[in-house]
Amino acid sequence: MKIISSINKEVLARTVQRAKERNIILPTFAQQKDPKKIPAKVLEKLKALDLLDIDPLNLFRITWKNDPQTGGFSEGNWVEFPKEITGVDARIVGLAGRYFPTGSHKVGAAYGCLVPRLVSGNFDPTVQKAVWPSTGNYCRGGAFDCALLACPAVAILPEGMSQERFDWLRSINTDEIIPTPGTESNVKEIYDMCWQLRRERGDEVAIFNQFDEFGNSIWHYQMTGSIIEEIYKNHFQTDRNQLSAYVSATGSAGTIAAGDYLRKIHPHLRVVATEAQQCPTLYQFGFGAHRVEGIGDKHIPWVHNIRNTDAISAVDDEQVMQLLRLFNEPVGQDYLRKQGITDETIAQLPMAGISSICNLVSAIWTAKYYDMDDRDVIFTPLTDSMDLYASRQAEMLENHGPYTEDMAARHFGRYLEACQPTTFRELNYFDQKSLHNFKYFTWVEQQGKDSEDLRRLWDPDFWTEMFAQEQVDEWDQLINEFNDATGLLKAL
Repeated sequence: MKIISSINKEVLARTVQRAKERNIILPTFAQQKDPKKIPAKVLEKLKALDLLDIDPLNLFRITWKNDPQTGGFSEGNWVEFPKEITGVDARIVGLAGRYFPTGSHKVGAAYGCLVPRLVSGNFDPTVQKAVWPSTGNYCRGGAFDCALLACPAVAILPEGMSQERFDWLRSINTDEIIPTPGTESNVKEIYDMCWQLRRERGDEVAIFNQFDEFGNSIWHYQMTGSIIEEIYKNHFQTDRNQLSAYVSATGSAGTIAAGDYLRKIHPHLRVVATEAQQCPTLYQFGFGAHRVEGIGDKHIPWVHNIRNTDAISAVDDEQVMQLLRLFNEPVGQDYLRKQGITDETIAQLPMAGISSICNLVSAIWTAKYYDMDDRDVIFTPLTDSMDLYASRQAEMLENHGPYTEDMAARHFGRYLEACQPTTFRELNYFDQKSLHNFKYFTWVEQQGKDSEDLRRLWDPDFWTEMFAQEQVDEWDQLINEFNDATGLLKAL
């Protein structure tokens, strides 16, 4: 199954010329996976750049392997949550997205959607605007990629998302920022705005919808899946241990595609999808509003391979928001010290943003539900960090008052020590197919997909072909040809 089936040479020629004028060199997907493959001249120039600089060379920093200490690259960034926090013997490891440009791994997913079209002439940055429908981080990632690639960008996100998201989009001079009604759960309103733009502007816009763009899930299959395997193999694998679970909030269902990669290597791996209990779409075909930013709701993304999902955990957003305070308020951190948690661990807790804390709870549930012990290793992505949620922390202070030691003790006891998989659903074949069929109502009835294509998504061969290495290799070939055409890499 190929995403790019044709080359538009006329558009490509204009894009190459634009890149030449703006000094844009594109990294290959192989270089994002393994920065050791980045040309030495590029590595040397990166030393003078801050991670967040709006400079085209920072495209090479779209990788899990940025080293925040040196400005170079490492084997990745992760946090192991000790038993004093999790209450389980299983080792729970969070893969940290804080050190991506923008502070979230969504910048990589956006690259996976945009660049294959860019280097094949199927998107024209000289006349089209790239539209990024999102609940926050994906449109930030898309806007950042566009800023580096000299592509005009339109960010669409619910008006109730954290103020940091809107402020950041304005700070990089995003061409258009369109707030839509509602908050995290209001994804349909984002889709409605996309259809409005199509009607009003036609070919002037290109919609990069993360919920149905396979470039999103392919990027995570390649990058997120492979780095988890590397970290596990180099730091956690023993003759006794096993990689037992991969736990991921569904969101756009890009990140959870890493589970497809890992299951190839670890056939007995359990893939657990996380969502908010207040909007239990996967858990019980439910609906509602919630506060766990970064999780898509009221529908199942087109790119979610439901057949590869073993269980659903629906986490109470109150648990998540109170743990946010426990982990980040000075009083909460002092209480954690009294429970024997080291300063080193406490210093790492802000690496977990709101959806990341939700993933942590889900990982604890997974360990308890499946009776895992110290032989079991669980990985979960920490999509972003508390850097993006200062306004939410301020809201909690306003709504609940100053954080006290009594509150910390209650939250530690209720939400960590007594943490149990109360709303955890293991899926059988019937459940998986039911959830797959549920896609019909969003994607066929509302968004114009074909029911035959929906049936194809149930076939495991579809995903084998979609995630085939040959497809990414072809994209890399197009990227190399693009760089050759600009001549910029050779001229460094």
